[in-house]
Amino acid sequence: MTDQYPTFTATTLHPARRRTFYFIGVSTAKSSIRRVFPLWAEELGLGDVDFVGIDLPLHAPVDDYRAVVQFFRDDALSIGALVTTHKLDLYQAAADLFDYADPLTVLMDEISCISRRDGQLRAHAKDPITAGYALDAIVADGEWPGRSVFLMGAGGSAIAMAWHLTRAERGSDVPAEIVVSNRSQARLDSLAEVYAGFGTDVPLRCVLSPHPVENDAVLASMPAGSVIVNATGLGKDAPGSPLSDAAVFPARARVWDLNYRGDLVFLDQARAQEGERDLDVHDGWVYFIHGWTRVIAEVFDVDIPTSGAAFDRLGAIARDAREA
Repeated sequence: MTDQYPTFTATTLHPARRRTFYFIGVSTAKSSIRRVFPLWAEELGLGDVDFVGIDLPLHAPVDDYRAVVQFFRDDALSIGALVTTHKLDLYQAAADLFDYADPLTVLMDEISCISRRDGQLRAHAKDPITAGYALDAIVADGEWPGRSVFLMGAGGSAIAMAWHLTRAERGSDVPAEIVVSNRSQARLDSLAEVYAGFGTDVPLRCVLSPHPVENDAVLASMPAGSVIVNATGLGKDAPGSPLSDAAVFPARARVWDLNYRGDLVFLDQARAQEGERDLDVHDGWVYFIHGWTRVIAEVFDVDIPTSGAAFDRLGAIARDAREA
């Protein structure tokens, strides 16, 4: 494992010299994973492997996404990647370049993990699983009936959460309503199309919100006890919050910012009302742990539990590295 954290773009990638694992995002060098992964690699016995970031701008050109996937097709030592932020755009731009896509990737039309197995370049949607684990840590089994959810952002994470919350095996333990807002109508239309394929009776309401004031209005309409989620990337991939400072959270709401780093304005807004509105506020750290461990398990073909002593050990390693 090298001590440096190299970062490339779609035009500066070059063949790996040894087994290399990648992080495809917007500002990958700022993530805690650059400190955590070497320690996890040692703990999990992953062997000699490099870790490299690939930074792409939000909604990058199609040719850039295709260049990145083509690079993985052509370079045998580039063994896989975690994809964040670009989950929908990358897969929609380059789906034809993969030899295999798992069923959730096809259903969600998004990718969060690239792996190589038996000569195949493989696409995986891990978000429905990892978002589910994180959501279940915030709202326990049996607590969803009568509770609504407001997802700000219509990207892959929102689609994943909507799928997790409406699976048939949940029975009656589902939200009363799912509300999704986004600055782009095209993203809302895409989410609604995917959602229709879930075959659920849970109502979906999509709201175009080019400005925070629209999200403020939706927030004001949500009932007490709702689950409010910032899935926009604002605070990490771009500055700001999907809400204005005038926004008022519903009483007893569970509030979740998927981000754990950056200028977390949304998280600050929620914490400012935590006592007055009796809020239960969470950042994205648990989501980070589950997201990375599920992708590492897939890429390196290793068994990583999702709970218990071994999982807690990985969490402790990550926490110590983050605080160092």
